[in-house]
Amino acid sequence: MGTAMNLTPLYDRVIVRPSEPEEVTKGGIIIPDTAKEKPMQGEIIAVGNGKITEDGKVLPLSVKVGDKVLYGKYAGTEIKIDGEDYLIMRESDIFAIINK
Repeated sequence: MGTAMNLTPLYDRVIVRPSEPEEVTKGGIIIPDTAKEKPMQGEIIAVGNGKITEDGKVLPLSVKVGDKVLYGKYAGTEIKIDGEDYLIMRESDIFAIINK
């Protein structure tokens, strides 16, 4: 896990480690196979400092390292770090945080 820390996402971007999709999440959320775009799950391993507004303010992200999230199947850009797959995406590509 430490290797991905060599990358720091900029602004409102995050780095996500995709996890195997579960039919039922621990919170009891069922994602049916018929869902048009089945959301994917992953864990956030790095976050940017926040989005910079037009007046120069920084808006911190709502997600943090360690959060388990749902995101769109085609969201983000795939990258490989030491043979492991990760995704870089904007915070706006994340649908929800899975509450423990």
